[in-house]
Amino acid sequence: MTATQSTAVTTEETVTTEETEQAPARTGLCFRPPRLPRPDGQDSYTISEVAALTGLTAHTLRWYERIGLMAHVDRSHTGQRRYTNRDLDWLDLVGKLRLTGMPVADMVRYAELVREGESTYAERYALLQATRRDVLARIGELQDTLAVLDRKIGSCADAVRHHEEKEKEKRNATR
Repeated sequence: MTATQSTAVTTEETVTTEETEQAPARTGLCFRPPRLPRPDGQDSYTISEVAALTGLTAHTLRWYERIGLMAHVDRSHTGQRRYTNRDLDWLDLVGKLRLTGMPVADMVRYAELVREGESTYAERYALLQATRRDVLARIGELQDTLAVLDRKIGSCADAVRHHEEKEKEKRNATR
């Protein structure tokens, strides 16, 4: 992939630089991801700037690149990494995938599929659907856990009220 073919990864597809420049915000399966807050007009960031914008460490960013989770990051003439807004969009997606609990190996596989192009939509779809099922299962588990916590909190609140009423009765009885 050449520098002019760099990709902007959305939740479900790849959009080439040329497509992004030609099309306004897309709807349906094809849309631009929400952007992280960035300086207006800026499209070149050092690793420390990306770390500040994303909350990731420079070590993590280099590791993402080394394991193939990030596509090749361009370098300045002095060899410093130069990240683009597209890289920040990708890192935003990676952050969301991490929150789903998706294993790193699956995230790397997804990145590889994105780089392979349109012929991989079916496999990407299957991977994202499996992750979605896992997330829904975790949400169900968390809802069950929340229900237990709510019952326990209610029991404790009842016990506190009962205890306070008894203490009030004792104080009134001693007067």
